[in-house]
This record gives sequence, C-alpha cells and structure tokens, in this order.
Amino acid sequence: MRCTSLIVGSVMALILSLPVGAQAQGAKAPFEGHYAEVNGMRLHYASVGQGPLVLFLHGYPSFWYQWKDQMIEMGRDHLAVGLDMRGYNLSSRPQGLEPYTMPHLVEDVRQFVEKINGQGRKFILVGHDWGANVAWVFAMFHPDMLEKLIIVNGAHPFISERELRENPAQRYASNYFFVFNKFLAPGEQPVDETDTRESATRRAHTGFVDAEVKSGRYTEADRQMWIEAWSQPGWTTAGLSYYRANHRNPPSNDRHPASTIPTSWSAAEVTKGAKSTTIQVPTFVIWGMRDTAILSSHLSGLEKWVPNLSVKLYPEDTHWVMLEKARPVAEDIRQFIESKTFPKESVYRAPAR
Repeated sequence: MRCTSLIVGSVMALILSLPVGAQAQGAKAPFEGHYAEVNGMRLHYASVGQGPLVLFLHGYPSFWYQWKDQMIEMGRDHLAVGLDMRGYNLSSRPQGLEPYTMPHLVEDVRQFVEKINGQGRKFILVGHDWGANVAWVFAMFHPDMLEKLIIVNGAHPFISERELRENPAQRYASNYFFVFNKFLAPGEQPVDETDTRESATRRAHTGFVDAEVKSGRYTEADRQMWIEAWSQPGWTTAGLSYYRANHRNPPSNDRHPASTIPTSWSAAEVTKGAKSTTIQVPTFVIWGMRDTAILSSHLSGLEKWVPNLSVKLYPEDTHWVMLEKARPVAEDIRQFIESKTFPKESVYRAPAR
C-alpha cells in the first residue's frame, strides 16, 4: 500500500503542477485524485469543480487524463470526473477475462455514480472508444439515471455489428481486433504485453501522444503523465481483456477466414437484459472524420437507435479529436448540456484568420 500511495502522490503532484493551456489563462489544473470502492473494485478518479455531475469515460489505450481540457471547462460549474476504468492506470486490475465483460463494466459505472452522486440524481455521461461502448450500453440499461449522453468517436453496439459484418472497409480497418484477440494470420505478431517505464517512454514518443507534443498542444509534462500511466504493470493485458472478454472483432476479413474465428462481436450479447435498446435520452455524437479505426459509416442509420440525436463532424480530425480540438470539443459539450435548441447536424469549421 505504501508503494501505491507514493505513486498516487507523485502522479497527482505532477497533475497539480501542469499548465492546462491558453483556455485556462495560465492557471494550474486543480484536479483532485480520489478512490472509490465499488463493485468489488478500487477505482481511481480525478475530479475538478462542484455541481451537477459530468462523468468522462476513456477508452484504450488511455486513462482519465485524455479528458483534462474538457474536465477543466465543465469544472467551472459542474463536478467533472474522469474515471480510470477497471484495469487502467491506478484502478484495480482483476485477473482473467470474465471480470471485463460488459455487465461488470456497466455495473462499475452505476455503483460509482451512486457512490459519488447519490441515488436518484441524474448525471451527464461522456464516453470515447471503449468508454463509449460502455456508455452506449449503460444508456440502454439505466436511462433513468441519465440527463444527457455524449459520445466521441465511439461505436454503437448494433451499428458496429452491422459494420463489422457488412462493410469490407470496416473489416479491413478492424484487423487489429484480431491481433488483440490473438487470432493471428500468417506473419502477424502478437502484442507485447510487457509494461515497463522503458516501453511506456517509447510508446509516448510515438503515436497520438507524440503528435500532441509536436503540435504544441501538449507539453513534456503532459507526455510524462502518459508515461506514468503506461508504466503501471499489467495495464496492457487489462486493456486488451476488454476486447477478448467481449469478443470485439469481426466474424472474418480477407486475412482471417470465418473458419478460423471462433467468436465475434454480438450486440445482442452485450446488451442482453437492457431495459430498451432504443436510447431516448438526448444524445450528442462528436466525430473526428479521419478516424481510421472506427469509420464514419458508423453514423449511418444511427438515428434509428437514438431518435433524439445531434451529430457534429470534425472533418480534419482523428479518433483523438478531444485532444486535437480540445477547446472546441469542450465548448461543444457545454453548449449541448446547456442548450435546448442544439442543432441536429453541424460541422466544425476553423475560425477565419
């Protein structure tokens, strides 16, 4: 426990010292670190502000910090909370696959919200990637708990099943699912699941984190936050367990014949027992159109499953639009929460210089 406390202390001290960007006018990020004992897990979360709850759920390979800018914005007059989902960063990492099945992930959110928000009080849920997968299903099981739902580049369960089965482009884009699930075609290599500071440092000097540093949107202190999270032993296996436990892969693609794939994504399976698979809660979807993992075809037909739907497109941005357009996405979230006449369709256009 002493070792864990030291890690938490050093991480949160670093958080408190971080510059949060021009939008905060040079102020330091006032995040507070906490733990909640829920659903047999010890879940770590960061929070800022006071007021109605806005809960942010991250995906793979991430942790609460991806939402820092949006949390700071909403923390001006809300309680903005970024949760480290089970298996990630400083939260509990159960062994095996069964603990990562969808019912446990949804129940984590339910119990967590009731613990910090009280029973009978509605809240706003924001999710990205795997956090969005959980948020979609949570809205089907517990619509009475939600005031509004916000999804950022996150596949709806039923739309995703359609795309994985019927869209060759999406099956091609989802080939990494097979690798994550250890369904390897000839020549494919398994994921290295060894987590060390050295591997975390290499990772943070490539990919989306490095892109943020090179763009000037992230500082070296921001990069260090990701290195700290990715240095936690076992986080990679835990994150991949979300895919493996919930059969998150297509039934086949050009390199993986159906005869070699024993399981695939089933929306009926992950939503079994839901109150309704039609989400009536007011829902806002933000989409970076250059997402190469979850293609924009996931927006087609979404209104069938989500009648009260608004969509905003970011044509020049990727899966990590909340990093690339941190301030505009934060403003979108605020406007959707506060507005009663939010547009059903809109497109981000850079301000004229």
